[in-house]
Amino acid sequence: MDYFVPAIAITGTAAISAAGVGIKPALEALTSGVSCLKPIPDDLVAGTAGQYWGKADLFKATDFIPPLKARKLDRASQFAVAAAGLALADAGIARGAFPSDRIGIALGSGFGGIANASEFLSGYYQAGVSGLSPMLFPNTVANAAASNASIEYGLQGPNITFIQRFCSAESAILAACRFIEEGRADIMLAGGVDELTPQMMRGFSVTGQLTRYASGFGEGCGMLVLERADHARCREAAILAQITTISTIGLLLPGLEQTGINRLLQRQQSCDRLSISGIEQAAEPFTAAVQATTVSCPGRLIGRSLAMGGTVLGLLTASLQPGEQGLHLAASPEGPYYAISVQGGDAAES
Repeated sequence: MDYFVPAIAITGTAAISAAGVGIKPALEALTSGVSCLKPIPDDLVAGTAGQYWGKADLFKATDFIPPLKARKLDRASQFAVAAAGLALADAGIARGAFPSDRIGIALGSGFGGIANASEFLSGYYQAGVSGLSPMLFPNTVANAAASNASIEYGLQGPNITFIQRFCSAESAILAACRFIEEGRADIMLAGGVDELTPQMMRGFSVTGQLTRYASGFGEGCGMLVLERADHARCREAAILAQITTISTIGLLLPGLEQTGINRLLQRQQSCDRLSISGIEQAAEPFTAAVQATTVSCPGRLIGRSLAMGGTVLGLLTASLQPGEQGLHLAASPEGPYYAISVQGGDAAES
């Protein structure tokens, strides 16, 4: 368990999802309860009749990135570059305003630039070494999105990418908070990013996952700007919320399930607002132990992804009134599990 004193401030948020670009469209979908998922075209992905996905169709990379540069980036990197810029702007951070080596980025990603990776490997399978494209290779690695965002905005602080199933973004957020607490960075961008392709859905269909964990899959990016609360106050930034505690456990061992639940929730078992990321079924033992006024599962409306925690935590931040207590739960079927305690506004002003 990580207990942050002073608390880690959230000073900026951004999201790209099936609801649109920005936190506001996703928040409106969450408030209205109207699903942004659309039927998967059967002529595009055979065998998916009756299934839905959350494509970020309203996102246009060239609204944020020059066309020639956008063409060189995989879709996940396009999401990350755009979301990073939106989050920094929301936090009031201009390029060059702070030492570049004191600003870093931590992202979670389930699949990275999977479309480019598939194209790169297809070239090899079809024509051998001569079929490999050097232009595609940089986008085949999972950390391409974080790296491209850091290059775009000159972030020379810590740069790390996590792949940890449905808790990938939460692992990145924990790492970002630790970097700040350890004095390795003053400001960290943190969240998660994933793209969604027809080939992925075909793979889910073949493996029988569309009726299990891949049902209603989505894509996009959720980004937070994190910094020490005193650092935010010093630069007179608006503190949207503060992360006070992050708890995590690996597995619920047979016979010790209640011990695991108590351990994860030892800092907070009641809240004003509870948000759930990852797989709702896997989170059920924990949600049943929490007393919450409001419970939201954004994945049902904008689509689940392995790294959607940044978007869900951003939505929770936007929903909290000053002084309200929020709890973000994330769960993978086989673990890990995360509980992130958040307080709305600036505690020093409460």
